[in-house]
Amino acid sequence: MADQLIRATAADGGIRAVGVISTRLTEDARQRHNLSYVATAALGRAMTAGLLLVSSMKREGSRVNIRIKGNGPLGGLLVDAGLDGTVRGYVDHPHVELPPNDKGKLDVGGAVGRDGYLYVVRDVGFGYPYSSTVQLVSGEVGDDIAQYLVNSEQTPSALLVGVFVGQEGVTAAGGILLQVMPKAARDEALVSTLESRVAQLSGFTPLLRSGKTLPDIFEQLLGDMGLQILPEVQMVRFDCRCSFDRVLGALKMLGVDELQDMIEKDDGAEATCHFCGEVYQASSAELAALIQELQAVNSN
Repeated sequence: MADQLIRATAADGGIRAVGVISTRLTEDARQRHNLSYVATAALGRAMTAGLLLVSSMKREGSRVNIRIKGNGPLGGLLVDAGLDGTVRGYVDHPHVELPPNDKGKLDVGGAVGRDGYLYVVRDVGFGYPYSSTVQLVSGEVGDDIAQYLVNSEQTPSALLVGVFVGQEGVTAAGGILLQVMPKAARDEALVSTLESRVAQLSGFTPLLRSGKTLPDIFEQLLGDMGLQILPEVQMVRFDCRCSFDRVLGALKMLGVDELQDMIEKDDGAEATCHFCGEVYQASSAELAALIQELQAVNSN
């Protein structure tokens, strides 16, 4: 199934559901950053969570940034997701690998670390972005994002994210977000039923690997609650906004002396985008042109 995001409602609008398939974009990230198994799982979960979080925003151009900084060997990770279905991200130490945890699964919690913080920034494109910080509860990403939703947005939420990666790469990745809206949050029976059904699931990727689609998963969880699957299917993908012009703009900020030093010592400059791994090279002539632009501005 192609990477995609779908939305649904249930319980007369009292429940909001979003599901996303992120298999290909997670594999794209794995290849771009040469990620280890556990780093792939951590970043894939975070990118999936970013797409789920930003899906509730309304204004075109809205974005969500997720930064997880724990005390584990992975160092931390950063994800940038857009309402347009694009997402990008990286981990500080992409080659870290750990033995499986006591459940025989990839030890994402050990790699991220259980002591640290989750930072979420919501940006609607104008004014000051809304930011929130919560302590990590497990380092497993999904648990931490769910805790953020409860603490910062005070919305009863259930979040499942998962990545299955083997020797052939990522074969299943995605997640689902269920939220009880304010008008239904007082219905304790509804909240309890939803929590119980989510708890009975063995995870998200086993559902995908068994052949279930996002509508199938929605039906399993909400089929008897007046499920309404919205017709729009949004395609999602790994996409970075970096460009050579942006690199030149960043180099220009270094100033004349630093640019001249690069010309004399390195015969140019090389820059690598943290988000996507793209390598940009600026020649001595291009650096010299930047120097001329700076000198022209300074002389005015």
